Amino acid sequence: MLPISSARRPPVVLAARESSHHAPADNAHHLLDETPRSRAGAIVRALTASSSTGDANVVASLHCASLKTGAVLDPPVRTSLLTAYARVRDASAAQALFGEATVAPDVILWNAAISALTLSRRYDDAAALFRRMARELGEFDSTTVVVMLSGASRAGNLEHGMALHGMAAKRCLDADHLSLWNALVDMYAKCGDFFSSEVVFQRMPCRDTTSWNSVISGSIFNGLSEVSAWYFKEMTRSIFQPDEVSVSSVLSACSRLDDLFSFGESVHSCAVKLGYEDTASCSVANSLMTFYSDFGLPDAAEKVFASTSNRNSVSWNAMIKGLVNNGRVNGALTVFREMRLENQPDVATLVTIISCCGDQGLVSEGRAIHGYIMRKGLLHEEPSVGNSLLDLYLKCDESSTASLLFRTMPRRDLISWNTMISGYSRNDSLREEAQSTFKGLLSEGLLCSLTTMLAVIPSCSSPEELSFGRSLHSFSLKYGLASEVSAVNALMHMYISCGDPLAAISLIERIIPVSDIVSWNTIIVGCTQNGLYKDALEAFQFMHSSLAINPDSITLVSILSACGNLNLQSLGKSIHCTILKQLLASNLRVKNALLAMYFRYGDTKSAELVFYSMGDKNLCSWNCMISGFAQNNKGWRALQFYQKMEDHVPNEISIVGIICACTQLGDYRQGKNIHGHVVRSGLQNNVFISASLVDMYCKCGRLDIAVRVFEASAEKSIAGWNSMISAFGFHGHGLKSIELFSKMIDSGTKATRSTFIALLSACSHSGLIDEGWKYYRLMSENFGIIPTQEHHVCIVDMLGRAGRLQEAQKFVESLPSQQAHGVWGALLNACSSKSELKRGESVAKHLLHLEPENSGYYVTISNLYAHRDMWNGAIQVRSILQDKGLVKPHGHSIVG
Repeated sequence: MLPISSARRPPVVLAARESSHHAPADNAHHLLDETPRSRAGAIVRALTASSSTGDANVVASLHCASLKTGAVLDPPVRTSLLTAYARVRDASAAQALFGEATVAPDVILWNAAISALTLSRRYDDAAALFRRMARELGEFDSTTVVVMLSGASRAGNLEHGMALHGMAAKRCLDADHLSLWNALVDMYAKCGDFFSSEVVFQRMPCRDTTSWNSVISGSIFNGLSEVSAWYFKEMTRSIFQPDEVSVSSVLSACSRLDDLFSFGESVHSCAVKLGYEDTASCSVANSLMTFYSDFGLPDAAEKVFASTSNRNSVSWNAMIKGLVNNGRVNGALTVFREMRLENQPDVATLVTIISCCGDQGLVSEGRAIHGYIMRKGLLHEEPSVGNSLLDLYLKCDESSTASLLFRTMPRRDLISWNTMISGYSRNDSLREEAQSTFKGLLSEGLLCSLTTMLAVIPSCSSPEELSFGRSLHSFSLKYGLASEVSAVNALMHMYISCGDPLAAISLIERIIPVSDIVSWNTIIVGCTQNGLYKDALEAFQFMHSSLAINPDSITLVSILSACGNLNLQSLGKSIHCTILKQLLASNLRVKNALLAMYFRYGDTKSAELVFYSMGDKNLCSWNCMISGFAQNNKGWRALQFYQKMEDHVPNEISIVGIICACTQLGDYRQGKNIHGHVVRSGLQNNVFISASLVDMYCKCGRLDIAVRVFEASAEKSIAGWNSMISAFGFHGHGLKSIELFSKMIDSGTKATRSTFIALLSACSHSGLIDEGWKYYRLMSENFGIIPTQEHHVCIVDMLGRAGRLQEAQKFVESLPSQQAHGVWGALLNACSSKSELKRGESVAKHLLHLEPENSGYYVTISNLYAHRDMWNGAIQVRSILQDKGLVKPHGHSIVG
């Protein structure tokens, strides 16, 4: 064999020669003093010993020594070198060595070269070399097939594995070669064909421990935990005793299935009897710790850990991870500190403990670990450690620290960028940073992954960010991610959040064949939140009838809300039946959604039936009942349910609901008691509660207390301002309402439509005509609020109270027909109160032409005749009302 030239020599060999002062190289040079025969034997023995260390430099040094002595020409040395390179995963050096053979390589050398490629996960190259071997050498043995089968197993290539099986059977290589049978069992299992794996296992002419281990681990690989346990039982009944691999494998199977816990305990007993609980490898002890931790028994795992004398890094990591997964954060940190004293933590340890600190918000502990990493210089080893620290700081709202770390990290990868982008996107105030970081990633020349897009898309969640969101859509098309369901789901959510639900709907139409429940929930929830209830129902009906996708609790909560808002009682009840059939009625969120739906229908009886049929009730359930009865003018029932809340502490929603019930009932005493509870609970600064209290005191006639509550509010909501403006006006203090409105504007609070309804109503009650007209005009000119029917009604009421009915009629007639439709009724009421008979008759005829079935108009015109003592006319109108079968709305009073 010719010496390897510098141009063709493997890089690792050159590196070894350049660093010949190292100890491994020095030991190799001692071989030069040996005789030629003894040199070759010594090199082979040294290469065999080097396999256990996995040190590539030792192998390269021995390679150099064999070149200098000429021992490389010896076939055993050449084969040993190839095998050694294979075991240290240096396929390039092995290929170079194999390619320089001057004598035709034999089967052993071919096998060593193929094994090097297989162990380096270069299966395609290994297959190509195998084909070349069959073509040039014309033969191969069972070892060749075993090596190729292991490669097919790693690559998950069932087709190649079956072809190899056929070749072995054809050449009768599998007759008595046990390792080949074992390789076939393993290959079929790892390629997902466990049935064939079992067939091979059952047909084996003989078995060994490896055979049993292959079928046990193969069943676990295919998710068949019970089958794995069965094979373990059969193994214990055979002549073969389970080894550490068998026990560790079956414990892994037991961890995956609740029904196998007792069997796992019996395996533990078996391990103790066989002496595997505390061995040098610790594999069984480590599996036991994982087993007990997975079943929520960290104390049992700690006992195993404490009894293990030969702990390795896997032992420490198993214990730390088990404690973290069982919520024992302090315990995990304690074990981590002990590990630092006895055994330096590895990357897996650091990633686990840092992630735990991030999830728990333990920023100070995270900083301490960061300091330890810096002292040990571990940040340079693996980007995953730095990425975990980035995630920790972002989760703990330490974005500036995360940004500094990101800029100074010695090694950054795509995961580093994705972590920063995702962390920024989760924080509403850092969405712009997420977008600028994404731009920075592109400027670095890195390719976006699906994870990148899923990280940056949530940063667009308002109409102002729609343009950037559309550019992200373009990027997803550019990078070929538009067909990924998760990316499309994120884009749909982005479009809905940015106020373009139609774009989201068009997106789902393109992915209907591959859409999932998340896709349809995104559309249904988005449409419901944007008030597009009909679109939500259409999407639901299409999903349910045309696709094999069953609704989940998220779907049903939204669709029940849509039914309630559209008052579709029959559809809502049919969905209720579907819920019962699919056994989703046990879901608490769905039950609460049913309560809300029935209350929206005004069907309080059905709501009560649902409530009393519920086994478990949470605070939301009680709040639904209190608010629902209050919204349906049954405040006394709301009070009854509030008094029954013995097992739950009322929250803000409960209190607002019961205050509204007291307002509705005019129950000043009960309202005052609730106010006392609010003060004792420290909830008086809640803006919603204070606004409800202001409204309650105003409507119960205690304007003085309402003013004190309002002024004492630390933060004044728009609802509180509106209530006070309305209250002053209702009590005839219109000028105070105007003054309060000015204060509200000066405080920076933005006026709403309801604000102007309260203000115009105050002007109406106080006879402030000029001021009313002024604010009616300012509403659109200065505040950009388009007047609605309610505002028009306030103007008509204001003019009617002042007796300026002609002006009121001209105002109504000047409105567009679609806006004036509901305002004519206010004009008719004004005519009735002023006994304007002719104008009232004219308005009534117009209204009855528009709405002939509206009983309220007949009652109003009848009252107008009665006010003028025109009883015949009043009786005649009442007769028409009866003849048409119309019913006068029932009046009600809060006076008991």
